[in-house]
Formats: sequence, structure tokens, C-alpha cells
Amino acid sequence: MTPTAAPVPTVERIEFIGLGRVPLVGDVAGPPAGRPVLLLHGGGQTRHAWRRALVELAAQGWRAIALDARGHGDSGWPADADYGVDALTGDLRCVVEALTGTGGPLPVVVGASMGGHTALVAQGEGQVRLQALVLVDVVPRLEDEGVARIVAFMTARPEGFASLDEAADAVAAYNPERPRPRDPQGLARNLRRGADDRWRWHWDPRFIDADAQRRQARLQEIRRRMSDAAPKVRVPALLMRGRQSDVVSEAGVQALRAQMPHLEIGEVEGAGHMVAGDRNDAFNHALLDFVRRHAPPLAEAAPAFVR
Repeated sequence: MTPTAAPVPTVERIEFIGLGRVPLVGDVAGPPAGRPVLLLHGGGQTRHAWRRALVELAAQGWRAIALDARGHGDSGWPADADYGVDALTGDLRCVVEALTGTGGPLPVVVGASMGGHTALVAQGEGQVRLQALVLVDVVPRLEDEGVARIVAFMTARPEGFASLDEAADAVAAYNPERPRPRDPQGLARNLRRGADDRWRWHWDPRFIDADAQRRQARLQEIRRRMSDAAPKVRVPALLMRGRQSDVVSEAGVQALRAQMPHLEIGEVEGAGHMVAGDRNDAFNHALLDFVRRHAPPLAEAAPAFVR
């Protein structure tokens, strides 16, 4: 007798109101009573970066939510173009309060790059209460060369792309280790088509300041606040690093470990900075193992919050 395949969880749209009443849009799947796992993408990405992780978490009992950050994807663009640390942590605070305000279980936050520094600062500064924290290729000691390469990629084509194939070529040039998709239609989730019929990345171009000195000052603030926050994080925490990352080095990993002795560390071979996209199978395996141990999906089975 052939075993019946597990049903694919239904994915629905969800909306929150962030700081300054900026609308934040996400995808949600899994049982409403399950423990929330909030998935925060990196700068220039959208919630769709987490699609497979969202489905796997939901299928195993967690209430998985992948959120578009302000200025990204379907979320709102703030009129004042505020994408600073306080704005991002304020949005996270609003979402966590919405999830736990009626006595719901404390969430896990999984943050990649920008999403990771937002979660680390918010938790370490006491802005949010979490059950556990997962950082994906982000530490206070970021490597300048890798960061510069990301900024160069994100700002390289303000005129956009004539086709999805052209956009796929740009992605392949940035990350030659990852196989180029045979069908570029999947990229449409991360691009928006303008009135001029050209495709541009689905984020507010004001997200990256045109002034190099202001960009550097913002990066220094991120590093400082992450470093100050890290020793104050007491919840279970995991750092997932791409072994081939040019943004997070082994020295950066060990520096964070010195600040957070309880930090668990996982490295994914064959992955760069975009860990979940480069090796989604290995990433999901490590993520599920961590949340099973530290944040079971049902509230009544969860260990006490660690202060």
C-alpha cells in the first residue's frame, strides 16, 4: 500500500501595522494555535526567500510567518524613507506584540542579514520577548568587502531589466556558484514591473542611501548596536553561517561566540551569504532541529522563557 503524502499547508496573506503605521505584509501557514516562527529576510529580498522553510515549519506544527520588511515586497514604503535600526526594530516590536498580546506563546525569530541584526538588537535591548533566536549569516563583525559587494549588486541597475532573463543573468553573475534557474519566472516574486515595462527589484530604492558616508555611518551603528546587544541575549540562539560567505568570517563567528557563550553555531557547506537560498535542504534541517529542541510547536510543551 502506497503511503499517503502529507498535505501541503495552506499559505495565506497576513497583515500587521508597523511603526508609524507602515503596513507590513506576510505569508502565514500552520495551525493558529502553534508557536509562531517569524521569518525576517535580508535587505533587498522579500518574504518569498523563505517559502520552503515556511511550508516545512507549518507542516510540522509551527505557525510560520514570513514577513516583508518595510520598503520591501508588498509592505509599505514609509513617506520619510526611514529604514534605520530603530524603525526596523520598532516594526518587529509591533509584530511581536500583535502575536503575543492575547497571551499567545512567545515566538521564535529567524533573521537573515538585515532581519538578523534587527532581531538581535531588539532582543538584546529588551524591546521584544522571544522564545529563541536564529541568526542567518550575520554577526557584529561584518566583512567590509562582502558588504560592499552586496551594495554594488543592489545599486547596479537602477534602470531595471528588460526581461526576467536579463535579471536572472545578473543574479547568476553575482552568485556564480548557484545554478542559474532554467525558468526565470520565479524571479517575478522579487521584482516589480514598472509603467515603462521594465523589471526592478521589489524594494524602495531609497532603502540604500545614495551618500556613501551616510551608508557607512548606518553600517557602523548596526555593528555597534549588535555588539552592545549580544551579551544581553539570554534566550537559546543559533547562528547559521554559509561556509563560503564573504560577509561573515570565522573570526566574526568566534567574536560573537565570545559575547554569547551559549550560542549554537552551524555552518552550511556550499552556501554563501544567502544560506537558505544556496542550500535550503541543509538550512531547513538545522533550523527544524533547533526549534524542536528549544521551542516546540505547541505552547503547552514549551520550556520556560529564559530571562
